[in-house]
Parts: sequence; structure tokens; C-alpha cells
Amino acid sequence: MSLPSIRRPQSVSAAREGWHGWDDYAQFYDWESAQTVQRRDVGFWQRLAARIGGPVIELGCGTGRVSLPVARTVEMVVGVDRSSEMLDRARSRLRRSRYGPRVKLVRGDIRALPVLDSGPFRLAMAPYGILQSLLRDRDLRETLCSVAGVLQRGGTFGIDLVPELPTWGEYQRRVSLRARRGSRGGQLTLIESVRQDRDRGITTFDQEFVERKGARRSSHQFSIAFRTLSIRKMRNRLERAGFDIEAVLGDYRGRAWDSRAQAWIILARRR
Repeated sequence: MSLPSIRRPQSVSAAREGWHGWDDYAQFYDWESAQTVQRRDVGFWQRLAARIGGPVIELGCGTGRVSLPVARTVEMVVGVDRSSEMLDRARSRLRRSRYGPRVKLVRGDIRALPVLDSGPFRLAMAPYGILQSLLRDRDLRETLCSVAGVLQRGGTFGIDLVPELPTWGEYQRRVSLRARRGSRGGQLTLIESVRQDRDRGITTFDQEFVERKGARRSSHQFSIAFRTLSIRKMRNRLERAGFDIEAVLGDYRGRAWDSRAQAWIILARRR
């Protein structure tokens, strides 16, 4: 029997930056997304991009889960991510698709977006809680100003927030997911712990992915953290950064928002 390979979780101090843990998460991100969010949000971003047109920039594009489908509707999508591990998987996905040439991947920090020949952009996308990985107000402020700097006047900024973070109960080492990893992969299990820092509004997920394939067992441990952001706070921050709120939606089909909505989506227009 092979000895397990173990990645130790980061310390609490190391997790103070929201980008910590995402390189480790990269090899499991698509598997977990397929069990949880699936593709529920993808059609929304495709329809929005088709209506507004390109070029489009995605913040925190990760493995290309959203960027590549959006590229079917516009001629140019630029995906920005800090994680080289995530981008490696995105490049592999692009190579397998006929729409891959329409996507340009850039390694960068969303708090200081690089000046790109593809811009200025008509649409900036921040899917599925990516802005909630910014754990300090300063990080959020810098990101919103950076987005304003790469958007055209009148360009749209779409933001998708995860609403249930503050209601997540704390627990220790709970089996959250279990499924096979592709046709040739082994059995993959996610063992998860949740910690809440209510004063700072930060939820930390300590994750262990355990894969069993035949007699071999491997274990990878890391932590990722997200911050609670309310609609009111986001509206205020966006207006200060030079945006006007165009719509607040409660799901991916365009239903009006209320506090019990399944998704919190903000569409803002750059002044």
C-alpha cells in the first residue's frame, strides 16, 4: 500500500489573504463545482454577454468554467486569475474547445488589473462569490476601482454573491461530498470543517480531499476563506467607485431580489 501524500492546512494567520488555498484547490475545483453549483449560473453569464457584447473580462476565471462558455457568445473573453494552478487547468480546457482561441488568460491580481490590448471592456464579470474572497475593505475598494479603470463608459459590471455565508453553522470534519472522480479516477471524498469569525464576517472552510484508487490513498488539506458582503454594502462601495446600480436580481433567470433570494446578483453601470 502506498503511503498517503498529505498537504497540511494553512495557519489562521496565513489565511488572512483571500487568495491563499486556491492553488491547492485547483485540482478539485471542477469536481466540487460539478456537485454543487453545477452549471446553474453559466447560462446567465452567456445571456448577459450576448446582450451587452464583448470584449468581456472575468475576475477570478479559475479553470475557465464560465469564461469558455461565454466565449461561445462573444468574440473575446479575457480571464484573469492569480492562481497559476487554476490557469493551467483552464489552458487545458481551452485546448480541447473550438472556442478556446477566443479566450485570453492572464495571471494577475484583480485588485490591480493589468492594462490589456483587449480593453476597454464592455462587460466585467465577477461570478459566484469571487469578490467575497477579498477579506478586507481595502481589497474590495481597490478591486472596484480597478474594474472601473478597464471598463468602457457605460460598461456593465456583473457581480454574483453567495448569500448564505453568515448562516453557515460551524462544524468539524463533516463528510460533505463523495463521488467518483471521472471515469478513470478513484473515489473522492470531501471532509470539511467550518469556522466563523462573526466580528469580521469571515467564513473559513478547512478542507480535506481524500482520494482512494485501488490500494492507494492520498489526502490534501488546505483552507479557503470568504467574507460576507451585503447588498447594501456592495451598492455603497460600487457607487463610491463610480458605478450606478442598474439591477439587483434574485436568481439566474432574472427574478427580482429579496433577502431570501437564492442568489444575489448586482448589475452596475460605469458612469
